[in-house]
Amino acid sequence: MKNKFLSALTTMMIGASLIAGCSFPAMAESSTEAAAEGSAEAVSGLPAKDLAGNDISLPEEVNTIVAMSPSSTRLLIDLGLSDRIVACDTYSFLYYGDSLKADIPQFDMMTPDNEAIVALDPDLILTTGMSYASGDDVYAAVRESGVCIADIPSASSLAEVADSINFIGACTGTSDIAAEIVSEMNDTIDSVKAVGDTIPEDQKKSVLYMLNTPTADSPSIYSAGKGTYIDEMITDIGAVNAASSDEQWPSLTEEAAVAADPDVILTSDTYTENVVDTILGLEGWDNVKAVADKNVYLMNYSNELNQPNQHLVSAMIEMAKDIYPDVYADIADPFAESAEPQTEAAEDATEAAD
Repeated sequence: MKNKFLSALTTMMIGASLIAGCSFPAMAESSTEAAAEGSAEAVSGLPAKDLAGNDISLPEEVNTIVAMSPSSTRLLIDLGLSDRIVACDTYSFLYYGDSLKADIPQFDMMTPDNEAIVALDPDLILTTGMSYASGDDVYAAVRESGVCIADIPSASSLAEVADSINFIGACTGTSDIAAEIVSEMNDTIDSVKAVGDTIPEDQKKSVLYMLNTPTADSPSIYSAGKGTYIDEMITDIGAVNAASSDEQWPSLTEEAAVAADPDVILTSDTYTENVVDTILGLEGWDNVKAVADKNVYLMNYSNELNQPNQHLVSAMIEMAKDIYPDVYADIADPFAESAEPQTEAAEDATEAAD
């Protein structure tokens, strides 16, 4: 179960670094470069391009939506549009099925059933850049049918996360609500960064983010390097990313991780039993500062960290309080009430589905 999930998750995360190599039209653009084009509007006032730079033609009213990524699904729910979601990806239903129709069709994000999606005749399909990690257009038949597909490349920065929120708001007639969400998100990020800027350079802690825990069968450690929003978050908090010398989603050896000697280790591995104790007991890690000082933390907001929308703020604040508990003691999380940790429920649901 763990190996199957880890394989899927790492494929999704690493897919973000492969998008630039895709042969799919316009996917070579980053979402920042395409954002200006994506903001272009047709005569109707609706976006004329998606965030990948592809031409799109939206109906005047979007009443039926297929949401093919958990981040988009959760945003649509927050925008009050859950009743318009007529199908979703399997991960979306796993995490947010309680907010969706019970009999809603579910599709694999990487190999969607094009025929079944076309049969739904949706007004809009929201896809993620991770679906194109192989370099193929997995929605080719859907495009040929004329259904409107809006591609949202995998976000590599917090600004790109904001772009995607505003874009989905513009597509669905909820721009005002989306703008309020982005404003609150950015205000909170700015307040965290303001505190982070006060931390002297010689007092900044080094942080290693671990997506998984090394084992004899899977010794590599996946982390977040330069050019990811996780690296940006760690930097804004006033810390130093131990993997910042690497690009995107590096695969580290245990030797490299130990040599980095981080002050703090953050993990989003919810599939290793007693993961904190497991990391603390890794052979050869005794002298790593984070291990010696027991500054190893499992993130409650792992889902939020890996799903780029406004709820990243919850993960960012949790990271800040784990790294500098005294410094960030008074920072409030405006999304906390609607961003309850779901790792335990998601794990139970995954086990049941396996």
